[in-house]
Amino acid sequence: MFTPSSHDVRRFFCEAFRKQRAGEVLTPMDAIAADWISRHPEYADVLSDADSAIARDYSVEGGQANPFLHLSMHLSIAEQVSIDQPPGIRAAHHALVQRIGEHDAHHQIMECLGEMIWASQRNGTPPDTAAYLACVRRR
Repeated sequence: MFTPSSHDVRRFFCEAFRKQRAGEVLTPMDAIAADWISRHPEYADVLSDADSAIARDYSVEGGQANPFLHLSMHLSIAEQVSIDQPPGIRAAHHALVQRIGEHDAHHQIMECLGEMIWASQRNGTPPDTAAYLACVRRR
């Protein structure tokens, strides 16, 4: 299993952004990333400088949102929906999209995904996908 470092993730998003702007051929994963990047123009400056992006600290104490975490969550949700894993996420996502639109739906799902990950880490237990799905459905 491939477990990218935070530097790898940051390089990936910066490179996808660079390729998109240069009109280069994108891999399927680059294309998904570039789509979400284009929906977040506020990240353009950060993504334009890979070396600074890698060196930057996005600690909670710093009070600034981590654009790479945010974009990674968009990618994670897109993958979950594409393979319907956990089972039922595709239908829950679709219902939310119908009500509030895709981008806002992703942001609502992110809240649930973050809650699930936080609870799993806090409790030292596997992620509770049933609670995750219930949270998405309540949104």
